[in-house]
Amino acid sequence: MLRRPPPLSPGAPIAVVAPASPPRSADTYQAGLDRLRTTYDVRQTWTPGSERGYLAAPDAERVAALHRAIEDPEIRAVICVRGGYGCLRLLPKINWDLARRHPTLIVGYSDVTALHLAFYEKAGWPGLSGPVVTEWAQADDATLASFRGWAAGETPSFVEAFGDPLAPRTSGTASGPLLGGNMAVLTRLLGTPFAPDFEGAVLVLEEVAEAPYRVDRMLTHLQQTGVLDAVGGVVLGTFTTGSLNPDTPTRPLEEVFRDHLADRPYPVAKGLPYGHHLPRCSLPLGIPVRLHATSAHATLTAEAPLTDL
Repeated sequence: MLRRPPPLSPGAPIAVVAPASPPRSADTYQAGLDRLRTTYDVRQTWTPGSERGYLAAPDAERVAALHRAIEDPEIRAVICVRGGYGCLRLLPKINWDLARRHPTLIVGYSDVTALHLAFYEKAGWPGLSGPVVTEWAQADDATLASFRGWAAGETPSFVEAFGDPLAPRTSGTASGPLLGGNMAVLTRLLGTPFAPDFEGAVLVLEEVAEAPYRVDRMLTHLQQTGVLDAVGGVVLGTFTTGSLNPDTPTRPLEEVFRDHLADRPYPVAKGLPYGHHLPRCSLPLGIPVRLHATSAHATLTAEAPLTDL
């Protein structure tokens, strides 16, 4: 049962929390905060000083900041400073009873995939995979329009404002909750109490700077844990390999996807403008969607809003 959060409108109170890594640049973080403040009432912010290497603060401090934002009845959204790494460490420490009582919009992507999927599983929250604070200063109009539309309770197009349409790989129609995000983080949740049931879901995947063999390994993991058999459809966002050693044997990513997703009995589409680069659509994770693909075209549409109007 979904516990939808209230809509996020201009001027609404929000909290800025760092559940994973600190910002790489203090100037970029401050510029993002400044732009957020032109639209929303920023009531709680992360401040530097407690960093622990790749962690923005010790686990207890990061969980406490998240709890403060959730239990404040006026806070309408928690916008994450950035991804990086650290959200997985927090999951056993989160007060899930508190979460079930106070549904709040959590915004972020990449490592925040762990929070989105765990809050969906343990508290019934949908989440918004959208721009983190360090992206706000340079975010383009299409990226912010997608975020604002979903957060306000609208159901904007996933792809229309971003150019190329979805491309079909396998035909069919599927309706189910939109689940997924960053593939490396998602696969680390499998086998834990925080992984959702993927039965009938429309699975969305993206990855950044991962060699084809690593993408192959993660897709093999999804297959061998039963996820790729359980889902009702798959949508691929952007995948990048980073710099590859020319002396190391490799394969094109297209071949890797073909190995794992060809001949599936459900729709598979690629080309979703979602990943680690801007411009990027926001995704209402946990919300029911419909994926339809023919041999010529593919569409992804939301069947319900993200927020409780």
